[in-house]
Amino acid sequence: MTSRLIVGVTGASGSVLALETLRQLRGAGVETHLVVTNGARMTIAHELGSEGLARLNEAATHVHSPRNLAAPIASGSFRTAGMIVAPCSMRSLAAMAHGLGDNLLTRAADVVLKEKRRLVVAPREAPLHEGHLEAMLKLARLGAVIAPPTPPFYARPATMEDMVREIAARLLQWAGIDPGESMTRWGWR
Repeated sequence: MTSRLIVGVTGASGSVLALETLRQLRGAGVETHLVVTNGARMTIAHELGSEGLARLNEAATHVHSPRNLAAPIASGSFRTAGMIVAPCSMRSLAAMAHGLGDNLLTRAADVVLKEKRRLVVAPREAPLHEGHLEAMLKLARLGAVIAPPTPPFYARPATMEDMVREIAARLLQWAGIDPGESMTRWGWR
């Protein structure tokens, strides 16, 4: 079976991270199932321009409406390697932490958790208050990987594209997908 991964995009800032994650997954031969929340659509248009959503959709193998709770990814019988949510808003993170499957993204995350598959969440918020931290802790205790999009400065990224590529590669790695040459590995130069 081809590797299959769900990619969720929420309304938090960082649409370019979602696009790069999808590009790297495609390059790795991974079948992707994309869910973009309604809030994300506004952020994507602002950050990637009017064609941003189309670019994300084109980078994915399959695209699902956030309202379609009958999509295959809403069921544990649909086998996937897991899910990456990047960027992840605090609203979506809290919904995932409390099992609120109120849209396809949060339902798919709930399925991934209950099936003991990998859930990698890239929360985009700063500073964090106690409620944010409690939701992250709850989600981590459920088995999720909480991976704020923090650049690996030892990789010496020269451009924003370098930084985004490195962060996306780490998300793939934490989801169990080999990012190949997209990720700089630690070592003395």
